[in-house]
Amino acid sequence: MPLISSYNKGWALRYIREAKAELTAAQRTPYMAPGLILEALRKAQAAIYYSMGDPPSIEAIVRQSAYKKELIKDPALRCLVEIEKTVQEIATAPDTDLENNIKQTNEIIETANDIVRLFTGENVE
Repeated sequence: MPLISSYNKGWALRYIREAKAELTAAQRTPYMAPGLILEALRKAQAAIYYSMGDPPSIEAIVRQSAYKKELIKDPALRCLVEIEKTVQEIATAPDTDLENNIKQTNEIIETANDIVRLFTGENVE
């Protein structure tokens, strides 16, 4: 049974599908890959935030927590903060290591897919 509203579920599923499509496009068109990778990461984050409830509130909590120096005890928040930090690293140096950026993006999308599946009860292929 889904734990979220049908509105949030629809957006979460859409964003995870689009994140996967952006990553596939990045793999096929290396000259456009940096921008597509960043879009895929942002959409994966949006999918997570929509699946968890109120995206603006969750994003604010994650960003505040990401810049604190103290240890984050909550495992879910720690996961979201690690994703945010990875997105920021790739955003600041998108052209440094394309292969590694694609690998990290794929891992984040798979994590996002798992989270979306957990909250929506649907698997996106």
